[in-house]
Amino acid sequence: MTFRYARHTSNLKAIEKFYLEIVGLKKLGGFENHSSYDGIFLGNPEENWHLEFTSSDESPVHQFDEDDALVFYLENFEEFENLKTRIKHNLIALEIPKNPYWRENGLQISDPDGFKVIFSLKK
Repeated sequence: MTFRYARHTSNLKAIEKFYLEIVGLKKLGGFENHSSYDGIFLGNPEENWHLEFTSSDESPVHQFDEDDALVFYLENFEEFENLKTRIKHNLIALEIPKNPYWRENGLQISDPDGFKVIFSLKK
C-alpha cells in the first residue's frame, strides 16, 4: 500500500521550494493542466508515501488548528543539525508547538500556507 497526503494550495511554487529545499524531500513527479489542475508529488523514492500538492483557479479553504501537523522523524543528529542550518539560513521562524510532547521533542515551523511542520530525531 502506498500512502499519499494531498493538499490544495495557491502557492504551488513556494510549497515546492519549501519542501524540497527546507524539508529535504525529492520531487517524484508532477502534472500540468490536468482538468485545470497543476500538481507535484514530493517524497523519497525509496519510501511508500508521498505528498501531493495541487493548484487550480479555485482558492483553497483550509481549516486547521495548532494540533494539525506533518511530523518528520530525522535519522540522526547530523541530519537534524543540517535542517536547523537550512531553517536559519532561510530566515524561517521557529515556533512553539501547542502539544507539550513536541515542545520537548521537536522543532516546529510553518510551511508557506501556514501549516505546521514538526521535525524530531528518530528514537
